[in-house]
Amino acid sequence: MKLLLSTLVGLILGAAPAVAAVEQCRFIQAKPEREACYQRQEKELAAKRKPEPAADTSTMDSLQEMRREDEALYRSMRGICRGC
Repeated sequence: MKLLLSTLVGLILGAAPAVAAVEQCRFIQAKPEREACYQRQEKELAAKRKPEPAADTSTMDSLQEMRREDEALYRSMRGICRGC
């Protein structure tokens, strides 16, 4: 029971700083400072949400080449056995 309670408290306290960092801008009274805070947070979130780099073209080229080879193989296989 104590282990469960301590784990729960640990999770709550562990998540609180992340939420507090996001929530702190609401309490800044001066509008320019508050807007600057929101802009900093927006940059941090954008950095976290950066899309992963696109797949390199060499991988796509090799996949397309494999598909062409497969199509050629299937065509030749159809030519070997007609009505077997």
